[in-house]
Amino acid sequence: MNNTLQTVRVGLFFILGLALAWITFESLNGGQVFRKRGYTVVAPFANLKGLKTGDEVQMAGVKIGSVATTRLAHGHVEAVLNIEPDVRVPNDAIASVETSSLLGSQHLAVSFGQSAVMLKDGDIIQTKNTVDMNEVIAQLGSLGAKLEGVADNIGKALGGENGSGSLFNKLDKLVTDNGPKLTDTISNLQDITAKIKNGDGTFGKLVNDPKLHDELLASVNEIKGAAADARTFMSDAKTIVADVKAGKGAVGALLYDPATADNFKVTVGNIRSISDKIARGEGTLGKLLNDDGLYKDVQGVVKKADRALDGLGDQGPITAVGVAANALF
Repeated sequence: MNNTLQTVRVGLFFILGLALAWITFESLNGGQVFRKRGYTVVAPFANLKGLKTGDEVQMAGVKIGSVATTRLAHGHVEAVLNIEPDVRVPNDAIASVETSSLLGSQHLAVSFGQSAVMLKDGDIIQTKNTVDMNEVIAQLGSLGAKLEGVADNIGKALGGENGSGSLFNKLDKLVTDNGPKLTDTISNLQDITAKIKNGDGTFGKLVNDPKLHDELLASVNEIKGAAADARTFMSDAKTIVADVKAGKGAVGALLYDPATADNFKVTVGNIRSISDKIARGEGTLGKLLNDDGLYKDVQGVVKKADRALDGLGDQGPITAVGVAANALF
């Protein structure tokens, strides 16, 4: 009986030991001993910043896997991620090492992607570097040293260095040396402001005289009107130039219409030909302007008409007509 009880106790103790070993093993492996292993994704980094095997892989705070292992590879490090089989990760998702708590524990965060193509077993996921707490602390230490240097420089400037006076002493000396000048300057400013207030001087009248203000405003309005007229003139000029360029009007047709330009050239040529004939004495007008004989004939006819008129006297109309005809022909 005692041997049987002893055997039962040993068996129970053995079973209890196996259960404890099982629980420990499950805890260390994330409870995935007999589950389907899912698929692996490789995440390359310049520095894992404390990420280690067994750390969680999260997407939006939800665990989707764990870090299976970490390894060195050709100038960088890689974290091999074991992703759960029912989770699909887009191939444009980005992985980064994030701090889980102030104690320094890390996890791998995976962002949501927009691609319809999903990562497969053995694919490489895109990664980005994040700020490490050690780097932040180092930068804060450097910033503290710089602030300490700035404070030291300010203290030296205020307190003086190498026997030189402090900033306050220099300001006191500056005020003491220039006190009378500052007093005179303030007095002059008071006089100027008093004159302006009383309406003395051009500026005072401009400030206090409503009539001068109105005249100045009217002048400004006239200047504005002149500017508006100038803009109108420029607009009209632009319109005229545009019409000329478009070939509108006489000038536009003359400059841009080939047929009109050719007709104008022909007209100018004809006028030049006529003037040349007149200059050479050709034609009636040319002879009239250049032939002295025609001038002399006309002058003789005029003289005969004068003699005929002088010989009329008291003769009758018929006789006068006859005399005039005889004199002329």
